[in-house]
Amino acid sequence: MSTTKTINLKNRPAGKPDLKDFDFTTSEISELQEGEVLLNSKYVSVDPYLRGRMSDAPSYIPPFELNKPIVSGIIAEVIESKNSNFSKGDHVSGMLEWKETQTAKGDGLLKVDPDKASLSAYLGILGMTGLTAYLGLTEIGKPKKGETLLVSGAAGAVGSVVGQIGKILGLRVVGIAGTDEKVELLKSKFGFDEGINYNTTKNMSEAIAKACPDGVDVYFDNVGGEISEAVLFNINKFSRTINCGAISVYNNTELPKSISVQPFLVKKSSSMQGFVVFDYADKHPAGIKQLTEWLNQDKLSYSETIIEGFENIPQAFLDLFDGKNKGKMVVKI
Repeated sequence: MSTTKTINLKNRPAGKPDLKDFDFTTSEISELQEGEVLLNSKYVSVDPYLRGRMSDAPSYIPPFELNKPIVSGIIAEVIESKNSNFSKGDHVSGMLEWKETQTAKGDGLLKVDPDKASLSAYLGILGMTGLTAYLGLTEIGKPKKGETLLVSGAAGAVGSVVGQIGKILGLRVVGIAGTDEKVELLKSKFGFDEGINYNTTKNMSEAIAKACPDGVDVYFDNVGGEISEAVLFNINKFSRTINCGAISVYNNTELPKSISVQPFLVKKSSSMQGFVVFDYADKHPAGIKQLTEWLNQDKLSYSETIIEGFENIPQAFLDLFDGKNKGKMVVKI
């Protein structure tokens, strides 16, 4: 029986994860059964939400088990099939284990076409990343032409797509990012109207007011923390805040001291809603169709940081928390 390299969760991190929290092992590849496919991993997605699954705490998705493989979005090639829906040479996308080679049932696997887009795009702009941006903005943000959209984590995988969709829909778009280089990228590549470097800004509330002179109608929040608190001072009447992520506090070991949001929401008759992309599963096919159409019309661009090597998956994940990615972080096997 053949073997494969596997990456397991060794420890539950206390605070920021470390390489010591991951364990590389060699495991056997189970014999292919009827209805299964044998897959070679090609691209692995690393995402901030995986940090939550490393903690043994109740959430919208079960935590990872210790000494078991970590799971994330993966693009793989079918190298052997006993499933009539898949043939050798097909490429598929699915939630799979961090293994170089593995068997999987056909359930949950989606064929992807490398002739229509790069394989890595199906982990990003044509996958959960793009759907998160599109559905969060349209379903919760309910943007109207002429409004102001503010995006935090704007140079990241989701944020950069949110801003572009905002421009397509006729909004004025302002992004918050962590370096001057990223701010320039927002404007030059993704079409944002304005950008703010939070690392060089002493007063975020004032900077947001300057960049958004008509106030903030829609806020797409990817970071939480102090940045999002500063936004509250600039929201308009009936504004909508989309809580997509809170990477700034994922590694906190104590509950952060935050200002109370309720007075702001009451005063402005404002709404704030958290979501995960699976909340809108019934809208995924239509969302992918729309994103593909915009991509083919050159209305959407995407940025990727591609790291090579199976052994570098854990480090690529850790680099997310230091902002070392531009756009979607993907590991090529």
